[in-house]
Amino acid sequence: MVLFFFLFHSSWGQEPLIRIKGKVFEERGQPVPNCIILNLRTQQGIFGMPDGSFVVECRPTDTLTITCLGYHARQLCYKDSAVKTVYYPRVFLNERNYSFSTLNIFAPRDLDDIQRDIQSLGYDEDDYMLSGINAVASPITFLYQQLSKKEQSRRVVAELENDDRRRDLLKELFRIYVDYKIIDLTNEEFDDFITYLNVSDEFLIQSSQYEFLVFVKDRFLDYQVARRNSRKLNTDDFNYDKD
Repeated sequence: MVLFFFLFHSSWGQEPLIRIKGKVFEERGQPVPNCIILNLRTQQGIFGMPDGSFVVECRPTDTLTITCLGYHARQLCYKDSAVKTVYYPRVFLNERNYSFSTLNIFAPRDLDDIQRDIQSLGYDEDDYMLSGINAVASPITFLYQQLSKKEQSRRVVAELENDDRRRDLLKELFRIYVDYKIIDLTNEEFDDFITYLNVSDEFLIQSSQYEFLVFVKDRFLDYQVARRNSRKLNTDDFNYDKD
């Protein structure tokens, strides 16, 4: 998993920045992967690495909250510590226990699994074109390939299936984003927000997880404003990935 940096800048140079190179563990000493480390002052943060390590820069007086699904949050602050430029904390998270009635539990996939499926997205029209056709030598075959309702239907079905896969993968991502409080959507609102984003396969595949998270967070703020104003959305509103 790629480490995502959000740099926490001091304002007007009032305080020097410190660097925190930490590692997150659970109670038994095993690393906790893919935590979120949030700076409460700036409300910005990073994803940690799969091995539990993370690196952030912040002010000595900043408070960092370290969270992960299934664990209680912990906070770090170095305002009363000896002055250093680099700190190496070992952070231990306590497991959060839940009590439920009998139910079926399906383990959610992690971000890396979802990203691998995103890389396989795409509809290639060439997959539905006969290879080696010479339009001059075989005009009838060429026209059939281009114009027949059967071939056109196959392409439409392939496009729809790919659209459904893209939508399902986005819903998986958004459930993780909601759990981490990056966006605030109900399951019923996912489809509407996905339509609002209108992201292409190319944008999903080419953007890093960090870039896509920032993109979604920014667009979610616009989506909230548009929804509050109940204004009619124009076609141009759905082309953010082409900006």
